[in-house]
Amino acid sequence: MDYTPEAGTITMFSTTWCGYCRRLKSQLDAQGIGYQEINIEEVEGTAELVASLNGGNQTVPTVLFPDGTSATNPSASEVKSRIAA
Repeated sequence: MDYTPEAGTITMFSTTWCGYCRRLKSQLDAQGIGYQEINIEEVEGTAELVASLNGGNQTVPTVLFPDGTSATNPSASEVKSRIAA
């Protein structure tokens, strides 16, 4: 499955218990940045995808950008600048 987001948004891989994920979501909400959240513990194959992007680690939040690049635990300002580019 292709999780590449539409222009101006991101795909965020997360878990329900991840404090960094909750923080990033609240910051994105406050700045009006759109995202699709995918729980890697619920969506088959996504934990493996996240691990492949993070040197074998299932680190969240992992964010996919419209250009196909990714970032692990990015700041909201990094997300904002990368989707504006």
